[in-house]
Amino acid sequence: MSGINSVSHEGSILSRSVRRLALSASCVALFSASATAQVGPAEKDELTFGFIKLTDMAPLAIAYEQGYFEDEGLYVTIQAQANWKVLLDGVIDGQLDGAHMLAGQPIAATIGYGTEAHIVTPLSMDLNGNGITVSNAVWEAMRPYVPMENGKPVHPIKADALKPVVDEYRSRGVAFNMGMVFPVSTHNYELRYWLAAGGIHPGFYEPSLGDSSGTLDAEVTLSVTPPPQMPATLEAGTILGYSVGEPWNQQAIFKGIGVPVITDYEIWKNNPEKVFGMTQEFTEQYPNTTVRIVKAMLRAGKWLDDNNNANRVEAARILSRGEYVGADYEVIANSMTGTFEYEKGDTRDVPDFNVFFRYNATYPYYSDAVWYLTQMRRWGQISEPKSDDWYIEQAKKVYKPEIYKLAAQELIAEGHMTAEDFPDFATETGFRPETAEFIDGIPYDGMKPNAYLQSLTIGLKD
Repeated sequence: MSGINSVSHEGSILSRSVRRLALSASCVALFSASATAQVGPAEKDELTFGFIKLTDMAPLAIAYEQGYFEDEGLYVTIQAQANWKVLLDGVIDGQLDGAHMLAGQPIAATIGYGTEAHIVTPLSMDLNGNGITVSNAVWEAMRPYVPMENGKPVHPIKADALKPVVDEYRSRGVAFNMGMVFPVSTHNYELRYWLAAGGIHPGFYEPSLGDSSGTLDAEVTLSVTPPPQMPATLEAGTILGYSVGEPWNQQAIFKGIGVPVITDYEIWKNNPEKVFGMTQEFTEQYPNTTVRIVKAMLRAGKWLDDNNNANRVEAARILSRGEYVGADYEVIANSMTGTFEYEKGDTRDVPDFNVFFRYNATYPYYSDAVWYLTQMRRWGQISEPKSDDWYIEQAKKVYKPEIYKLAAQELIAEGHMTAEDFPDFATETGFRPETAEFIDGIPYDGMKPNAYLQSLTIGLKD
């Protein structure tokens, strides 16, 4: 069996050598019997993957628990990492063969922002899954500006309601500090998007001057806090709110220290979130292994979304274990099973809070990568103007739909999935249709990144 933190569990286990021989024999039989199967045995079968303790690492956990990695002849160890930088460094230096990554991490590394390395992704791990939480005191100050209906807030709650609170803090000379998980994280860009849509400036980066704080002209100061530490940092008063993935927004409700005011689904409907990242060198050196990793994780994503989230209760119980997320089952299930609690007792149905497979969630769209690049330029992490072609070229360096396609075709040939489970590969361009499903209604077309930047009210314009 694969291992977590190098510790095996659940009953007696055959020796690795015996299992490997048995599995190799079964692979030979499979590929001899199927004329459509093209991917050979894994070139590297002992693998170590990293993750951060968030519920959206679920495809890794489920691929392990359901035996999908072993079905592909892969013997996987899964290791929790201290923070996103440690995780990225582990992939770059080869201690990790791949990892659950922020979608912005492979892109930033490849263009040389922060740590420079050619990281690629053949798979998106999920859509949505994040939220923005504020302290109880900030929420009470916001409430008079939040539209109400039948005594409850009308969602989505815009940052317009936060702006007078921020202005009041600033008038007293008090900094308004909020946390996010990493400078190139979705959480950073979503928090910035929400604030800017409400007329609050979240600050610029100035890499040409060696500035990585992102606080130039900021009305709200954003700083990095690892996800599991968010609630404690809020409770200590170091920050007044934060943007993070689950279960750390719901944890604030359970601890009674804060109120989640908006989900990222409400900021950008069905936005891309995590990816599975590997070095370009790994995918070139071990092409069969790479495709087999993607196959296992595609099966896990489908299992997580099957039958209208019917497996989510079981998934939440798995994730609650210490080797995975290590939060109480009730906290994880609060969002994982299709609901989300805002104020205490105000639980609403949000069936798409976490999406792992439907809506082509797993496909690595170039337009997703381009959006991240536009936000890097918008806030100054990319310090010079770039052409539309440049944005698209960088996206194609990082996102690898050709690997995804091979994995999907194998799964279809083997009968694990059907063609209807995937995009139409004959016509797929890698660019989603233009969408205006953002909280400010501004349309985004991945083919026109500079026009998109011009349309945004706050931020750099080329």
